[in-house]
Amino acid sequence: MTDFSSHLASTTPAHAGGVRLLADIGGTNARFALEPAPGRFAAIEVLSCNDHATLGDALRAYLALPQVAALHGGIGHAAIAIANPVVGDQVRMTNHHWAFSIEALRQECGLDTLLVVNDFSALARSLPHLDGQKLQVGGGAPVADAPLGLLGAGTGLGVSGLIPLAAHWTALRSEGGHVSFSPVNEREVAILQFAWREFEHVSSERLLSGAGVELIYRALCDQAGRAVESLAAPEISRRALAGECTLCDEVLETFCGMLGTAAGNLAITLGAQGGVYIGGGIVPRLGERFLASSFRRRFEQRGRFSSYMAAIPTYVITADYPAFLGVSSILSEKLSASSK
Repeated sequence: MTDFSSHLASTTPAHAGGVRLLADIGGTNARFALEPAPGRFAAIEVLSCNDHATLGDALRAYLALPQVAALHGGIGHAAIAIANPVVGDQVRMTNHHWAFSIEALRQECGLDTLLVVNDFSALARSLPHLDGQKLQVGGGAPVADAPLGLLGAGTGLGVSGLIPLAAHWTALRSEGGHVSFSPVNEREVAILQFAWREFEHVSSERLLSGAGVELIYRALCDQAGRAVESLAAPEISRRALAGECTLCDEVLETFCGMLGTAAGNLAITLGAQGGVYIGGGIVPRLGERFLASSFRRRFEQRGRFSSYMAAIPTYVITADYPAFLGVSSILSEKLSASSK
């Protein structure tokens, strides 16, 4: 059993309504866990989205696993964080083919409660609880009771923020990954012009994502007059980190610089003097290469506003499954409110 909440004792009492089901659904993987008590997560499993025709199929496959079935006597309450806008009952994923009705899925799975929220709204809710599970990049110190910013690149680009409200926090339901990409130098202008050959609108997500790493690679090959190999993002990163390919290393450096600009834009927009957090599947795997990149320099590179930016800390989230903690908090609040 995994305990992500160091402030909770191991004797935390079980949920009165029984074991809860939590999920974090991305465009590539579906992560599931059981929560027998607040902040305690068990039976964590990662399923490939492509292996299941629907989210309901993936959910039932998880619950049917012997190690999962042995830990619960039936699930009544569940919460899903998903990489997609959640407005109303119908959800159609942007970066995967799954589409569903929340109410129909609840009935299909025999649940009393099914809460579906944006994955980065859930991740944002985990930020105040990441003691020891984050790595600071550069200088700066957090200002108490100030907004926090969050963005992360994976299959797509997630963006959110956490706003203090009295004794609580409010997570923003943002789709900031789809804002227009903003180049800051001639190389990035050329990359944008290359991307326009494929896309009418080039969002930040088009470049700050796994597919974006591949797009940057093709653009730099075009600029250098080199033949383009058919390389997926993980292979580009592997060659760069292994020192096997100078161009692949340039791709990562360009990606990190672009991410620094996007993180800085978010910090200024939100006034995120509490810090900006980097999640998603790509950056945590870069390790020391990210720390040595131009990310922090580009974050602070704001002309007259550079001193303001230098005071804002930036962090890489190092927790394996932080979204579970956030979606758990959101579900607990909903159930508490409905019981009053």
